Amino acid sequence: MATFTYTGEDSEGKKVTETVEAEDRFGVYAVARGQGHTVSSIEETSKFSFSRLINVEKMNYFLSRVTGDELVMVTRNLGSMLNAGLTVTRALSVIERQSTNPRMQGVTKSMVEKINQGGTFYESLQDFPEVFDDLYVAMVKAGEESGNLAEALQTLAIQMERSNNLKKKVKGAMIYPSIVVVVMVVIGILMMIYVMPQITGVFEGMDKDLPATTQFLITASNFMQNYTIVVIGGMVGLIVGFMYFLKTKIGKIVSSWVVVRLPVIGTIAKEVNAARTARTLSSLLNSGVDVIQSIDITEEVLQNVFYKKILAEASVRVEKGTALSETFIERKDLYPVLVGEMILVGEETGQIAGMLGELAQFYETEVERKTKDLSTIIEPLLMVVIGGGVGFFAMALIAPIYSISDGIG
Repeated sequence: MATFTYTGEDSEGKKVTETVEAEDRFGVYAVARGQGHTVSSIEETSKFSFSRLINVEKMNYFLSRVTGDELVMVTRNLGSMLNAGLTVTRALSVIERQSTNPRMQGVTKSMVEKINQGGTFYESLQDFPEVFDDLYVAMVKAGEESGNLAEALQTLAIQMERSNNLKKKVKGAMIYPSIVVVVMVVIGILMMIYVMPQITGVFEGMDKDLPATTQFLITASNFMQNYTIVVIGGMVGLIVGFMYFLKTKIGKIVSSWVVVRLPVIGTIAKEVNAARTARTLSSLLNSGVDVIQSIDITEEVLQNVFYKKILAEASVRVEKGTALSETFIERKDLYPVLVGEMILVGEETGQIAGMLGELAQFYETEVERKTKDLSTIIEPLLMVVIGGGVGFFAMALIAPIYSISDGIG
């Protein structure tokens, strides 16, 4: 006889963990059925187990994360199962068994336990802010209170999917130039460390004054060759420091100010923020969330500091009785003119959520079109930068040769 520990659920859907003795795993299933339990996992406890020495399950939980695409699929599946008549706890249990992500499995398991203890669905979501943001919680809460939870989840899935697609398109447009720049820097460093010493060694033996550009390359090459580790460490430190700076309060303000003022990219950034604002407000208002709360949640969703300030100002002014459109009309420097005008029309017709949805669709299409054209704009700029770098190296190496030729002549 061996000792086994199984985890499962009883007839009421509550989690149970039992340790039993049986000949094999089939015997464990027989014992569990006799007690009215369903089995989800079995572990033999009579032998040495590495997973008992180190809690692999918890380690996997903390190392994994829930991606945006996975959350969209989970949300859509939950909405479909609720539409089919399943209870929230049963639908979450199905998601837990379907998922291969340890984090999602742990989250859904904890949510089921909290709901079985008398908590609401949206309250169980609040325990995991790293997975479910304020927008998600607010829309689920509105769906529960209105009795349209399945519809709210479907709307939320659509909103998140479009938001994720927008992010992917913007990031995708920046991947090509980023790769080119990184490759240029790496090749430049390798040339300075391994190629330049062999070429410049000839010039150093000459009894002639070298051009400033050549002397600069020789000095830089010697430094990189003698202090390679320092150079690499300095570059890594510079990158890490820059990324840390972007996360600080001052860094967020600086990056938010710069992005919206860059040529071409600034226009795309403004339209991305307009689309995100309109899409979030539309989804929240359609789900029954009140205007003030919708504006506050939208403020949290936006990343740009200056756009956050606009939404914070709008929330205060709307609470005092001012029309929402006034704030957007006044801030034409960040929000395109169409945003304020469309919101104004929505307020006049009583169809503000619908107008915001159309506005979001328009700017999402505009961003998609402009990101496709972005590569054709960036490619010539990259060629100019690459050509300038190659030209600098060429002139620095050719100039001494011409100087020697003139001396011989």
